[in-house]
Amino acid sequence: MYITTDNKKTFTSIILMDEMINGKHAFKTVDNGDDSVLEPLFVELMSKGYVQTAGINYQVTAKGNEVFDTFMKRYTEYLKVYDIYSYVDLEKGEFAFARYFDFDTDEAWADFIDDERFDDLRIAVALFKKIDPAEIVFMSFINENRFDTSVNGWQMDLVSDNGWGEIEDICKTAIKPEEVGQDAMVDMIGQGADLMMKLLEQEKEQNQNNNTGGDYEETIVEEETVEYYEPYYDPYYVSPIWFTPLFLW
Repeated sequence: MYITTDNKKTFTSIILMDEMINGKHAFKTVDNGDDSVLEPLFVELMSKGYVQTAGINYQVTAKGNEVFDTFMKRYTEYLKVYDIYSYVDLEKGEFAFARYFDFDTDEAWADFIDDERFDDLRIAVALFKKIDPAEIVFMSFINENRFDTSVNGWQMDLVSDNGWGEIEDICKTAIKPEEVGQDAMVDMIGQGADLMMKLLEQEKEQNQNNNTGGDYEETIVEEETVEYYEPYYDPYYVSPIWFTPLFLW
């Protein structure tokens, strides 16, 4: 089983914290309407010190903010490192993201990747690197705005089994490392890391070209970002942030 009780609570809590930190929804401790289905989780989060009450509302504590910051570091790495493996032509050894900057619109890019020749290797890469594959799928759902807190009834959707069951099914049916083979996995992960570095360089060049007169501070940040990801040239490398527990249930 990929979706456990603990990581379901973890993922749900991340959605709630994101809404409290970055959203506009106020979660009340009384007369909480549709939020009432979330009350048991809020009680547990409060008992563990991740949230507290402020008047009639819940708010994230400093401890909770640390958890959320750690998750966001992982999410940033997911977008930079792991999303590259979402569209791979295994027969030709080609990555769709190698042509990412060839398209001027999101629609053109979507048309290009909508091709049966591309396989999703994100789960295989996560398993190869001993990373929780369910968290990788959860992050892909966030990136696709699958947890839309602006629609009516989103709270019930969050506590129901439907969305989490879909993550479980994706993990179960995804291509696994043993189906690809050890040597092929090492090769594909190495190719992906090399492509990631090239994309980071292209992104840096574009940003520098878009900054009239140049922006020294932004250039330094971009160079540090590129250097940060250089260890990923090693197919076996995993950043330590992936092994830092988020919540202690």
